[in-house]
Amino acid sequence: MGEKRSEEEKPAIKLGPNLLELLSRFTEIELEDVELEIGDLEISIQPSVPMPVAAPQREIPVLEKVKPTELLEAEFKVPKGDYPGQIIEAKLGATKKEGGTRGSSIVLGGEKAPAYYLFDSPLVHPPVIAFDVFDKAPSLARAMRAPFEDVLNDPTAWAKRCVEKFGADMVGLHLTSVDPLWMDTTPEEAAKTVEDVLQAVDVPLAVGGCGDPNKDLKVFEKVAEVGEGERLLINSVTLNMDIKRMAEIVKKHGHAVIAFTSMDMAMARELNRKLYEFLPREDIIIDTTTAALGYGLDYAFTIMERTRLAGLMGDPELQHPLASGTTNAWAAREAWMKMDPKWGPRELRGPIWETVTALTLLLAGVDFFMMMHPAAVKTIKDVIKDFTSGKRASPERIADWVTVKI
Repeated sequence: MGEKRSEEEKPAIKLGPNLLELLSRFTEIELEDVELEIGDLEISIQPSVPMPVAAPQREIPVLEKVKPTELLEAEFKVPKGDYPGQIIEAKLGATKKEGGTRGSSIVLGGEKAPAYYLFDSPLVHPPVIAFDVFDKAPSLARAMRAPFEDVLNDPTAWAKRCVEKFGADMVGLHLTSVDPLWMDTTPEEAAKTVEDVLQAVDVPLAVGGCGDPNKDLKVFEKVAEVGEGERLLINSVTLNMDIKRMAEIVKKHGHAVIAFTSMDMAMARELNRKLYEFLPREDIIIDTTTAALGYGLDYAFTIMERTRLAGLMGDPELQHPLASGTTNAWAAREAWMKMDPKWGPRELRGPIWETVTALTLLLAGVDFFMMMHPAAVKTIKDVIKDFTSGKRASPERIADWVTVKI
């Protein structure tokens, strides 16, 4: 055996530039106690994304300006909805054949789809507008008074004016003088006024009270008696009234009633549930309160729309025609106050305020409007007629707004 070499005499291998070549001759190399001496080390890192190369600039041609001559055609598929519920039909007014004296009767409700979704379901009965008439003229804005100035203190003449001159399909008589805090007219006097109006006009009649639950109950009892057979619309029953007594009065004399609640679907359901114990469902119309443009109209619209959609989706307690006291629009000061000229004349501003309030609630699904100004009533009637006429829109007229100058 050879002599063992010392640590200092161990062989050394110099690794130079040919390191990779040397290593390639072996499949495996194990180094122990090796010290590597490396000279200059150069590391080159290639970028993962190539650097953009500037495209050669080219001249962009100037295109000739060409005005469009026609609308682009696009395919439209009607969105079909699924509405399992249907709004109950309610009849107002009774003709001679039906036991009354009205020249015609009116049917509300019957909808199977949201308002004017005519692609889903045809409109069964168009909305109806009743002209408001008061037994004693309240304080009215000048624009409201003007069309009825000479008949304001005569409810029969006022009702005839609405029917004969302005084509009212229905009259809404408000017995505001029975208010204990105002004139405190007796139920018998109020009933005589209703009787006189029934003789003066032959359209269906709605009869409202003063809002005092106790006095209204006494008044409606007398009114229902003199109007028996005429299928009156009693306006209204509320949660703070004797609901059982009120419902019995309506049923006994064959009338219909407005169930009034204040912008609350839960309250509307509650009132209807209580009425169901005594009244047929087709005798009930619901009013969830109308607020004027700028004074809560958005809330009124939301509640009415949700009520209608709930009924169409199958809620049996909300499947009733909707009513709106649209004359409330005149409670907005902008409708009647003298204001900066930029607001426009009051004579136009008031009717426009009532019109916009009605148009908004028309789209929520209201079936029965109580309105006052003839211009506002005519506008809403014209809109309803256009909506239900089935006429096709003119693309040429729709495109005209692009070039119209005001």
